[in-house]
Amino acid sequence: MKRVKTILTCLLLVLAGLNNVLLAKDPRSISVYQQKPVDPLAVYFTANDYNIKADGKMDVSAQLQAAINKIETEIGYGILFIPEGKYLVTKTIYVPGSVRLIGYGANRPEIILGKNSPGFQTLNADSRYPENYLIFFTGGLVTEGRPAGDAGAGTFYSAISNIDLTIQDGNPLAVAMRTHYAQHGFFNHMIINAGKGRACISEAGNEIEDVVFLGGDYGITANQTSPSWPVAMIDTYFEGQRKAAIQSNNTGFAIVNMHVKNVPVAVEIKEGEIDRLFMENCLLDNVKTAGVVISIENHAQTQVNMLNVSCRNVPVLASYRQSGKKVEVSDKIYSVKEFVYGLIMDDMAANSGFKEIKSIEPLQQFPVALTKDIPALPGMETWVNIRDLGAKGDGETDDTKAFNDAIAKHNVIYVPQGFYRITGTVKMAPGTRLIGLHPWGTQFILKESEPAFSGFGAPVAMVESSEGGDDILNGIGITTGGYNYRAVACKWMAGKDSYMNDIKFVGGHGTLRPVRSEGGQNRQGGFGFGQRNISSPTNPVPAQGLDLAWDNQYWSLWITNNGGGTFKDLWTANTYATSGLFVSNTSTPSRVYAISLEHHVRNEARFENVSNWKLYAFQLEEESREGKECQSVELSNCRSIRFNNFWNYRVIRVTTPKQYGVRVWNCEDVEFRNVKNYTQKLVVTEFPIYDVNRKLPVYPWELAKVTITGSEKTNKTISLEAGKVEKLATGFYFPTGITSDSKGNIYFCETLKKRIYKWSSESNTMTLLADYPLQPFALSTDTKDNLLVTFRYDPQPGFNINGKQETVKKLPDDNPGYSGWGNSGWATLMYSINPANAEATFTPLVRKANSQLSGIKRVIYPSSRYRGDFLKQATYWPDSSFVATDGVTIIPEIYDLGRCASLSAAKPGQTFYTANELPKKFYSFNVEPNGHLSGMKEILGRGEYGYAVDNDGNLYVADGQIFVYDKTGKEIKRINVEERPIAICFGGTGNDTLFIITDSSLFGLKIK
Repeated sequence: MKRVKTILTCLLLVLAGLNNVLLAKDPRSISVYQQKPVDPLAVYFTANDYNIKADGKMDVSAQLQAAINKIETEIGYGILFIPEGKYLVTKTIYVPGSVRLIGYGANRPEIILGKNSPGFQTLNADSRYPENYLIFFTGGLVTEGRPAGDAGAGTFYSAISNIDLTIQDGNPLAVAMRTHYAQHGFFNHMIINAGKGRACISEAGNEIEDVVFLGGDYGITANQTSPSWPVAMIDTYFEGQRKAAIQSNNTGFAIVNMHVKNVPVAVEIKEGEIDRLFMENCLLDNVKTAGVVISIENHAQTQVNMLNVSCRNVPVLASYRQSGKKVEVSDKIYSVKEFVYGLIMDDMAANSGFKEIKSIEPLQQFPVALTKDIPALPGMETWVNIRDLGAKGDGETDDTKAFNDAIAKHNVIYVPQGFYRITGTVKMAPGTRLIGLHPWGTQFILKESEPAFSGFGAPVAMVESSEGGDDILNGIGITTGGYNYRAVACKWMAGKDSYMNDIKFVGGHGTLRPVRSEGGQNRQGGFGFGQRNISSPTNPVPAQGLDLAWDNQYWSLWITNNGGGTFKDLWTANTYATSGLFVSNTSTPSRVYAISLEHHVRNEARFENVSNWKLYAFQLEEESREGKECQSVELSNCRSIRFNNFWNYRVIRVTTPKQYGVRVWNCEDVEFRNVKNYTQKLVVTEFPIYDVNRKLPVYPWELAKVTITGSEKTNKTISLEAGKVEKLATGFYFPTGITSDSKGNIYFCETLKKRIYKWSSESNTMTLLADYPLQPFALSTDTKDNLLVTFRYDPQPGFNINGKQETVKKLPDDNPGYSGWGNSGWATLMYSINPANAEATFTPLVRKANSQLSGIKRVIYPSSRYRGDFLKQATYWPDSSFVATDGVTIIPEIYDLGRCASLSAAKPGQTFYTANELPKKFYSFNVEPNGHLSGMKEILGRGEYGYAVDNDGNLYVADGQIFVYDKTGKEIKRINVEERPIAICFGGTGNDTLFIITDSSLFGLKIK
């Protein structure tokens, strides 16, 4: 019996020991990078290199600072890899911009502020930073005689990852980190134990993920971020703070999956201050005083949104400091389906007002834990290093084959720092993971005028995901150069389980990429606004010419074909791209966290036919040089989308007025929660949101909530009453090229804005159809209702064909009276799209010799011509034509395609008309079987840009007014429009409505 007891005792001791082992290794502290990442350009903080012991006893402050400074002084950006171990420090460690600290090993490394470290017991009242920091992210190098300067709006790419921080006793005023950086600044995969210190974090920037905050007066205490953007915080845990888990002041936290336990207050808005707080899918457990403390009431900038928040032992959900009001809940366990406080509009037609919305239900059981929202990177045992597979990353060697061969054989590919030259698409297979760890130090780059991405044609992606796969793209910059007309940085079609994180789309303000000199020094002139252009062997385009290249490429990030997933920490600021983000034709549930869209000429973001998306910490910025006329967001045919913490900003240097932040076209069930629309100048964007088809503006610049229901009562009444000229839509920038299809739908374009619009004859609504980086001149349709677009093409600088600079065909009928005045050197080319799916059907039209054409049913000519030799050139028949996708519609290649306000269709055997703009005369022609015009006859003494023919054969001629003639040429009447007609055509369901475009508007007139 005694032996049995002894065995049982031993067994219990073993089990207890195992249990202690399991408890000792907190599952939240599992190392993400369990092996050493091999990177020849990185610095490693190892015992041999720095003569240290990672035993938690040796003070390594000086050596750690030296390792960090080595990166800054020798390269200017990069990674310090820190192996597992315990690193004792006794003074502040300064981390300059673009330097990242990343831990690795079976266990996370831990940086420990030793007990009673000097200077962490009192405030330094004379300092700009009176707190005392274990790690201080700065704007530049800190050396003797050069004191610390805070990280700011131009501090990018700073980060710390997979490293735990601990403040030991005797440091009551210690803060673990000050993180006031901007884009691509983050900390993640950490346990921060402030113990008896002041806080885990002081000041917050950009993005926080997978962090445990323990102890301190506060987990986070933060004011406005350095660039005034919101902060995305995901998958976090707070416990044991003595005052509040978070104290904020105008910070703009967008919080998802936060668990707060055993604290007095979860989120406290600082006394006397405002904030825009968003919380979703959170757990509040044993929060004794208040879940949220709201400081100022009836203030447009106080905006609080809580969705799906589960509470246990939280007797007061919200406390209002000003009035003393409390939102008390008697249930011990309950669910906050929705709580909103602030300025609210129930829909776009409703008046705004300060309100409180609350929907609270009792819960039977409190959730045990939260499921992480962000996908995990695969274990490092599965990684293969692209350098081991032949890639060089030297900016000169073509690494495309190395990547595509690697993808064919391996799922997980690690991409160390380097500049990997790409000459064709890197195509990901389903489940491919491309993993870099620094999006400035690791870049995919195009040389200028790379053939596969040059000239005129459909979009070509540098990186293209699989369709529907669970692909991952992480920690990589993508540089499309200044002159690569067909380039798309990334085309994403992967599915709901895919993940894109820490991606920079490079090219803002003309800067392409940093260049390492032979000695390893960084020749980059800085980051952010004020970057200087660089001319180098990789980037041969002269710096002064790059501004002219703005807006000549397709979108930077194109998510389409049911693509989606999780997108986090993206900065898309390439001025050469049409827009930073284009999402089209997808219903895949998707989440976007911390995306910064900036520095584009025409458009920051466009959503076309998108549903089931949630976007958090979505910020936009327009700059003075390139973005003074930029449209922030276009939402077209979208539903079930929610923007949480939406910031629309124009820098102080912008002096031009702007009407709309978000233009809405035919959308429903779209929510905006916490809206900030601002600039320091008087010229704030007039309406943050505007529904074009309903003429519904959102008036307040700051809002807690507004919903686009899609069923609002419209401010626009369209009767199309016979004989009445009605303004159908306005706000356009000298539209031209009006045409119609067989269903009566109307299309027109804005040449300078590079946009194409559609008016639906069925719904009488407008939509933005396309915005390619091509200047459209005029539109027409073929016999199958494909839209045909003439556009201006300028030869791409540096693009060689057969060893010679690309040129364009000089046409025999060139008009020296037009081209001689600086309008030469370009060509008119054509493409075709199916309006039902524009991007997927984009097709360049090919030239064919006219002698080879037969079976022609439709010929497209200019509706008017501006030239002194009109009588000679009006019947000119060229040697070639563009052939439409239907095969029976042609467009003769004549010079005047590039100088006309509209196109008209000629049919063999019928009469065709053209206006002579100079003498304001109008001519008729016969159309030969081959499409050739003959029998020219002057029939009217009127004529300007356009004309149209109704169902009865009556002729409508635009010439200031619209003159109407019967078949005999007798004037029937004149139509006056409040704005001067530019071009006209018939459309509508019965082809009985005259549509008129002016310099800013679309009008309609039902004839009968």
